[in-house]
Parts: sequence; C-alpha cells; structure tokens
Amino acid sequence: MKFPKNYEVRLSGSGGQGLILAGIILARAAVLDGHNVTQTQSYGPESRGGYSRADVIISDQDIYFPEAINFNCLLALTQEACDKYLFDLRDSGVLIIDTTYVKNLALAAENTYELPFTDITVNELGNPITTNIVSLSFLVKVTGIVSDEALETSIRESVRPAFVEINMKAMKLGFKLAKEYKI
Repeated sequence: MKFPKNYEVRLSGSGGQGLILAGIILARAAVLDGHNVTQTQSYGPESRGGYSRADVIISDQDIYFPEAINFNCLLALTQEACDKYLFDLRDSGVLIIDTTYVKNLALAAENTYELPFTDITVNELGNPITTNIVSLSFLVKVTGIVSDEALETSIRESVRPAFVEINMKAMKLGFKLAKEYKI
C-alpha cells in the first residue's frame, strides 16, 4: 500500500470491548511490516461501559504528532463513538461501524462498511469477547494497512497463550467477512 504522509486510524467504542488491545495489535503489526508507528489510547474513568479509543498512526516517514486528528479510517463499535468521532474522518476516509450498536448514521461516506460485528461474533464464536479482533481483521483487509502475516504474528504475541486459538478464529472470521463484503 502507498501511504499518505501519515495513515491515521481511530478504533473507538466503550470500555471492555478490547479496543486498546486492538490498537496495540495493529501498531505492533505495522512495526513488523517495517513502518514507523505511534499508538495512543484514551478511556473514561469507568473500566467498563465508558468511552474507549485507540489511535494508531502508521507512516513510512517520521511522525511528528502522536495522536490521530483527521482519520483515514474510523472503526466505531458504539453509537456514542460514531457520533463523537465521525466528523473527524477525512472526506475520502473509510468508516467501519458495528450495526449491532450503531443504529443511526449521521453521515454515510462513500467508503462506509456496516456490519453487525458483535452479533456475528456471538453467532459464529459463541460470545462477543473477540469482536475487537473480528472488526480489526476486517479493517486490515479493507485498508491493507498491514499484512495478514504481520497481523497474525502480532495477535499471537499480544494475547495470552490460552486465548490465541479463539483470536485466530476471530481473525479468520474478520477476513472472511471482508471477502464476503466483496473487498
């Protein structure tokens, strides 16, 4: 993929959805692919249910400001996150929303992908715990910002050994969803 100066990604939702981990995984995968990366995170005072976001900036050049401010890609897993960050998405940006929780889209961009990620994860894998990996894997296929191999290695290195197998299934499910979406 040919990068703009900085490719900015915001992963957003609520606490407990694993978005901070997803941001760390994405950043590590970009490093494995040989890119310069920053990863920042922010979350509310509540450990579960409050807001949560992770920003990842990937570049082949020096990165001078560590936080995403004008995203190339926004993943929103909750209505609140979508409402809060949608207008910071570039005009040509990619918007990925979880329609399990995002019911009203104020602005539909040309590159909008709407899937019920949480519902699909529950139906296919038995519980919603890996929705972060399913949606991250979908994002990776849509954007091409990191290689499949780097993502897999990063997941394996970032999750506890007991959870590697379920996260590999989640990654493959995200890839499958992207293929079915005709990407």
